[in-house]
Amino acid sequence: MRYRQEGGIVPTTDSPLPWYALTVKHHHEKAVAQALCGRDVENYLPLYRSFHHSAGRKRAVDLPLFPGYVFCRLDVNRRLPVLMIPGVSAIVSVGRTPVPLPEEEIENVRAMVQSQLQVAPQPFLTAGQGVYIDRGPLQGIQGTLVGSKGEYRLIVAIELLQRAVSAEVDIAWVRPADASGLKAA
Repeated sequence: MRYRQEGGIVPTTDSPLPWYALTVKHHHEKAVAQALCGRDVENYLPLYRSFHHSAGRKRAVDLPLFPGYVFCRLDVNRRLPVLMIPGVSAIVSVGRTPVPLPEEEIENVRAMVQSQLQVAPQPFLTAGQGVYIDRGPLQGIQGTLVGSKGEYRLIVAIELLQRAVSAEVDIAWVRPADASGLKAA
């Protein structure tokens, strides 16, 4: 199965099952995603394109946006077949209770990856202004805006993992989000 920068492996089903984050061994993300597909488990491995230099040549490589994690829809009462996949370490949990991810966080990451904008992993930020994108390819997404040297990036986070991704945005697309987290009028 091929992996693409546009979003990894995502079967197109509308499942009532919640998303969970699986922790996986170092560099096992693609193998785990493929094994999940082989077991008909809906999963998502968001990838980004990076360029590496070796032997004087520039080479494009698709890397996980969230190294060490693969997302999947799962009935936690039937999690053993997923946990038995080689490379899977655990389901992200609080204590012994697996914690589902908000659907909106997965959809926001998916929209960013599919936007054709250059996305990249971003350190998790706790400070910054909440914003709503009201135009452009990321229209409808909320996140945190950061700026440096006249360039602006939208940060979208997976809170449970304390990880985030960023994409460069035009400042004209951005509106402040109100205190309740809803888009500003």
